Amino acid sequence: MIDSERKLAAYLPELRAATWVAVDTEADSLHAYPEKVCLIQISTASGDRLIDPLARLNLKPLLEVLAGHELILHGADYDLRLLRRHHKFVPRAIFDTMLAARLLGQRQFGLCHLVKQYLGVTLEKGAQKANWAVRPLTERMERYARNDTHYLKPLADSLRTELGIRGRLAWHQESCVRLIQDTAAELPPDPDSLWRVKGSHALNRPALAVLRELWHWREREARAANRPPFFVMSHEAMVQLAATVTVATPSVEPLLPARLSERRRASLKQALEQGLRLPPEQHPHHPRRVNHRVSEGEKRRFSEIQKRRDTRATALGIDPTLIASRALLARLARDWERHVPELMSWQLELLKA
Repeated sequence: MIDSERKLAAYLPELRAATWVAVDTEADSLHAYPEKVCLIQISTASGDRLIDPLARLNLKPLLEVLAGHELILHGADYDLRLLRRHHKFVPRAIFDTMLAARLLGQRQFGLCHLVKQYLGVTLEKGAQKANWAVRPLTERMERYARNDTHYLKPLADSLRTELGIRGRLAWHQESCVRLIQDTAAELPPDPDSLWRVKGSHALNRPALAVLRELWHWREREARAANRPPFFVMSHEAMVQLAATVTVATPSVEPLLPARLSERRRASLKQALEQGLRLPPEQHPHHPRRVNHRVSEGEKRRFSEIQKRRDTRATALGIDPTLIASRALLARLARDWERHVPELMSWQLELLKA
C-alpha cells in the first residue's frame, strides 16, 4: 500500500516509464456521505499498486503522470466522474474494456465474466459492497482490489485484437473519446431538480413544498451523520410522508417515524411544519412539460430510423442502444439536422438510409 509521500515519490518514476497502465478506483458511497475516493488501484508491467488517498497524500503529481498515459479501465464512466469530481482529473486517452465487450456483442460484460471467458481465470467476488474507507484493508479486500486491474491489460489486448478483426476498433476509439468528453463536461445538477425524487410527480403543490423541506432535512442529517441519505429516509418514505402530512391533521407528531432519535424527530417535525407553513404562492410547481404534437411524418421517420437501427444492430449482434437510444431516435425524427451532431461518426454511418 502506498500511503506516504515518500512511497509515492519513489513510485512515480516507475509509473512514468510504464508502457501501459490499468486503473480502477474504490469509493465509500454505500457507507459515507458525501462519498470520497478511498483507493486507487494501478497495474503496470512492473506490478500492481494500491494508492491510499485517505493517507492525505498530494495526488497531483500522481494524476499528472496518469494523465499522460492511455489508461485501461473497465466501465470507465464511474471512475472518470469520481476522479473529475474530487480531483479535477481528465485523462488523455482511455481503453474501456466494458465498452469494447459491448461493441463486440457481449451480453454479459462484467469484469469477472470477461476475465473468465477471455483469460480462463475465475476471480473472487464478494467485496463490491465493502467499506473501502476502513483501514487497514483486509487481505481479501486487497486481493479483490488488485484483481480489478491485474487482468485488464491482457483482457484489453484480446478485446482490441477482436475489435480490429471485426472492423470495430475505430468505433471503440471514438466512443472512448466521447466518454472522456462527456465525463469532463459534467455539469452540476440543477438545485431545483435534486429534491424531485421518484414518485414526486404524483404529489400536489402543497405536498411538493413539504417534500422539498424533507429533502433538505435529509441532506443535513446525512452529512451530519456521514451516512448515505437512504440510511436516513428512503425516497418512498419521504414521498409518502409529504403526501400524508398535507392532509388536514391536528398535529404532525403521530406521523413521525418511531425509530428516529428524539433529536432527529424534533428536526424532522420542524422541517415538516416549515413546509406546511409556506403560503400557496411559494409552493413549487411541477416542471412544465413541453407538449410536442407528433406529426404523421415524424412518426413515419421515427419508424424508419428505428427499423434501420434495429436491423443493423441485429446483423452486428450488438445492443441497439449502442447505436442510438430511443430518445435520440425521437429527436432525430423530429429534426435530423439539429440533432445529428449528437451521433458519433460510426453511429451515423449505421443509421444512414
